[in-house]
Amino acid sequence: MDNYKEIPSGHIGMSDNRSKYENKRFLVFGSGLSGIAAVELLTEKQIPVVLYDGKADLDILALRERYPYLGASVPIYGGEIPKEILDHIDIAVLSPGVPTDLPLVNQMRQQGIEIWGEIELAYVFSLGRVLAITGTNGKTTTTTLLGAIMEQASPDVKVVGNIGIPYTRVAGETTENTVVVAEISSFQLETIHSFCPEVSAILNITPDHLDRHHTMENYITVKERITRNQKASQTCVLNYEDEALRAFGQTLKINVVWFSSRCRLERGVYLMDGEIHYADEDGDVVVLRTDELQIIGKHNYENVMAAVAMALSFQVPMDIIRRTVKTFRGVEHRIEYVTEKRGVRFYNDSKGTNPDAAIQAIRAMDWPTLLIGGGYDKGSRYEEWIQAFGGKVKKLALLGATRQKIADAAISCGFPKEDILFVESLEEAVQECYANAESGDAVLLSPACASWGMFQNYEERGRIFKELVMEIEE
Repeated sequence: MDNYKEIPSGHIGMSDNRSKYENKRFLVFGSGLSGIAAVELLTEKQIPVVLYDGKADLDILALRERYPYLGASVPIYGGEIPKEILDHIDIAVLSPGVPTDLPLVNQMRQQGIEIWGEIELAYVFSLGRVLAITGTNGKTTTTTLLGAIMEQASPDVKVVGNIGIPYTRVAGETTENTVVVAEISSFQLETIHSFCPEVSAILNITPDHLDRHHTMENYITVKERITRNQKASQTCVLNYEDEALRAFGQTLKINVVWFSSRCRLERGVYLMDGEIHYADEDGDVVVLRTDELQIIGKHNYENVMAAVAMALSFQVPMDIIRRTVKTFRGVEHRIEYVTEKRGVRFYNDSKGTNPDAAIQAIRAMDWPTLLIGGGYDKGSRYEEWIQAFGGKVKKLALLGATRQKIADAAISCGFPKEDILFVESLEEAVQECYANAESGDAVLLSPACASWGMFQNYEERGRIFKELVMEIEE
């Protein structure tokens, strides 16, 4: 942190808003992690709040026992909420998992209730400056890396958002010198109003969450909302290779910094001949070589470029950026190297919960690969993923609800039927892949599907995979 004083200080966000909102009555919709954190923030500010969840079987007693600060002062309702309660609500804070077009939410709007999200609430009641990242894939890696860079450059950094720590949980701890690094999902961007990052980034946009956003056009528009309140002096980092983002960048009235994995840029961060460059009006410098990185794959080089562009836009010294990026080992469950057994490498990409993410993982493999896929059916198509195999995949081990659907897609794309293994469990998948692997091969868990139905979440799936791998006897 020796150079942190070079980082701009001051505050562009909001100040303590207790006086402005102490006469308002809030309702928090959703009793999950972010909803509970939102209630906690409001109770700390001594602002009246009601907690509501749509589950009719909500265990209110268990909630009060688990979160003692709720006490008797926070009314809690499950299933239906009495009309007389809604009649006295001024602002409803929706948890990210609550669709904004629910009949109850529409009813609130008709009554004149303001609809906020957890990110908006946290921003309103926090101090400091914000760096915010969104995109379909790569958000967690980029946010984690940028957070690591900022932690070396500033004495007070909070890494929050969709990455696992609700912004509302730390909002009350922020000061004018705090730097907030936030991973922001499309669900969270639906309900922002004043949220304004100093530097924003949209990494890429590919089809996802269309069950929530209904059309690709809606999904793109929601992602672009991250820039809606940014001022002319502020910056948005965009992927030059994404057609939708390239068009969007031409419309922005703020600073735009591009990154590219294919083109030399006159201004921005780009990849050329195994080197990551930064170019501006002062010249072109090599940030580092890709063989100096601890993470693999072109998509990870793009994540690095985005983080570098954001850090430089925030005036972080280049030496801090270089030093941090070179030692960054990646994110758990995202093409995570596990171990090597009998010359066979094992990689955990449990976070590859959609075909596009799984495509990035298989492209990162430089070895013959035995691939484990399948899981919960989100309605995805798998042909593009199969086509990305590029002759690398020796065996395809499939499990879960989608195994037949993926197998049919694989066969239709010309993948040999005899190289498809149907398995009943992750343990069997690991055993079969290892039995069919030779020294110099890789075994990759990259399901292209959600974990639901077999595991609580992708973290549990990845953790169990690693445990099974470590138990293998050579």
